[in-house]
Amino acid sequence: MADTPALAQAIAAAAAEAGQMALARWRTEFRMWEKDEGSPVCEVDLDVDRMLRARLGALIPDAGWLSEETADDPSRLACDRVWVVDPIDGTRDYIRGRRGWCVSVALVEDGRPVVAVLDAPARRERWIAVAGAGASRNGVALAAGSLGVLAGARVPADALPKADRDFVLVEKPNSIALRIAMVAADEADLVATLRWGHEWDIAAAVLVAGEAGASVSDALGGALGFNKPDPQAFGVLACAPGIHGAAVSRLAGRAAAALG
Repeated sequence: MADTPALAQAIAAAAAEAGQMALARWRTEFRMWEKDEGSPVCEVDLDVDRMLRARLGALIPDAGWLSEETADDPSRLACDRVWVVDPIDGTRDYIRGRRGWCVSVALVEDGRPVVAVLDAPARRERWIAVAGAGASRNGVALAAGSLGVLAGARVPADALPKADRDFVLVEKPNSIALRIAMVAADEADLVATLRWGHEWDIAAAVLVAGEAGASVSDALGGALGFNKPDPQAFGVLACAPGIHGAAVSRLAGRAAAALG
């Protein structure tokens, strides 16, 4: 893609504007409700979504749009490029006044993220990745860890099941994108989910982690694709590359049970 670094900076500027917009209303009063049971949303999500659609649409007018807070338009499937956006990933932390949320923006081309930005203003963090050019946080290049055995893996979680007591708990932001980014920054070794999730939750973070050298797959160890007709994947697994095979093996039985 021509002039990708300049495009990445323009995307980062749009995400930063969105982040500041959300930050200005964080820990204030705003309307909130549940789209579905256990899936909170607030009016700030919708306002940020509209702003990002306008800013990003101006950058690439022919790109499709896939966002958590916009009704899906199947016309995106005919587009070579599509924006995959979560205006506030980690809404639960945002609503509770906690710092574990971010604006997540990915530009997907032919089913793969090529530019990604996570803007987390409450944490003063901006993560940027460009396919083939690496990933950074606040301008500092990222490199995933080199752990080679599963025991001792740092996992951002609230608690560990008995079968995983050989892991080490670390801070868990509500945003799955930020948890995946922790693997990119060598602040965690393993992040895994065992449920169906949406592309907008992970598209940007998958590129950040991958460009930092982490291994990223679905929960079964398969490749992740984006801009699918049904924009979901069964789980996500992001980890230090030396433990990916062992992590897939450990999770296999639980993944099979979750799939029924």
